[in-house]
Amino acid sequence: MDFALSTRALELRDRLAEFIATEVDPAEALYREQVEASGDPHFHPPVMEELKAKARTLGLWNLAIPDPRWGAGLSNVDYAPLCELMGASPLSGEATNCSAPDTGNMEILAEFGTPDQQDRWLVPLLEGTIRSGFAMTEPWVASSDARNIASTIIGVGDDYVINAHKWWTTGAAHPNCEFVILMGVSDPDADPYRRHSMIIVPLDTPGVRLVRTLPVFGHDGGGGHGELLFENVRVPAGNILGEEGGGFALAQARLGPGRIHHCMRAIGLAERALALMCARAQMRVAFGIALADQGVVQDRVAESRIEIEQARLLTMKAAWLMDTVGNKGARFEIAAIKVVGARLATTVIDRAIQLFGAAGLSDDWPLAEMYTHARTLHFVDGPDEVHKQQIARRELRAYEGFRS
Repeated sequence: MDFALSTRALELRDRLAEFIATEVDPAEALYREQVEASGDPHFHPPVMEELKAKARTLGLWNLAIPDPRWGAGLSNVDYAPLCELMGASPLSGEATNCSAPDTGNMEILAEFGTPDQQDRWLVPLLEGTIRSGFAMTEPWVASSDARNIASTIIGVGDDYVINAHKWWTTGAAHPNCEFVILMGVSDPDADPYRRHSMIIVPLDTPGVRLVRTLPVFGHDGGGGHGELLFENVRVPAGNILGEEGGGFALAQARLGPGRIHHCMRAIGLAERALALMCARAQMRVAFGIALADQGVVQDRVAESRIEIEQARLLTMKAAWLMDTVGNKGARFEIAAIKVVGARLATTVIDRAIQLFGAAGLSDDWPLAEMYTHARTLHFVDGPDEVHKQQIARRELRAYEGFRS
């Protein structure tokens, strides 16, 4: 396995690190001020457009898109350290046009979209002038088994009519969100893995309604996580993405890269939490001893560093496999890092909160918001249990001969 970064990736990493340190991180306070002044938690503050313009001039744009026709053309191994940096800096993903769910939507539009779909939806996404959502999860079925998805996409003449109830559609409340890619049943009588399709639904289509946004541990901001109703929504047949019945294939094409990006960002979150923990441990004294000199603190710092390095190595292995044998050949490693990445971020941030004491629960420090995001990673793109089930089945398959 070769995890060496290309010369270009090394240069981009240094440039991105400087951009984050000198432009993005210092803008966090102004970002919050502009949102609070608007009175709308989903307000898009002007400072973000300023950051996006600076990122473009620096060539730090669409770094997540591997197809050189549309994006930076980086391998997964080359993108990993860049994505990790963005994970530690909450505004940098949007500032560089590398935010989920847009990046996943860009990838499937680039790979499966028609020229018309690419002109209408992909190009504005790549330009950063619009945002998008991915509508898959439903409130009334166990969506961890995607075969349960009950939304319908029915062909009627030259159109499709959509009836769906979706939720946790990330980004749906962003003022620039113009469309979602929706997964639903297009042929209820087909094979279970050929029943579903994906379709592009503009949010201004009659019958589409944003019911509410769903707070996560009381936090509701940015593009939000929307609950959406689609009632007799009619869109042109040309909005179908890929082929009818190909929804599962598109989901796998989209979610593989998305999962590894989440893990890369999780490592960045953990690194930031560890840095905060170490700084706090040096600054605080309890019972006459600096926290940094107390054995229990040293143990937690050491465990955190070990776990970060382990997770990084597994993530890089998965990235290398994706680059060399493809997403399908790396599916078990992707499943493993999805579990490990979420666990890592949650564990290290939790240790940092504990060391900070009650201050770690407040908004004076970023740890509470970081924990909110890390805890959601145990569900995003499939819950931990589903990924572990997939891994366990592969391991157990080799021993089926021992059954009586």
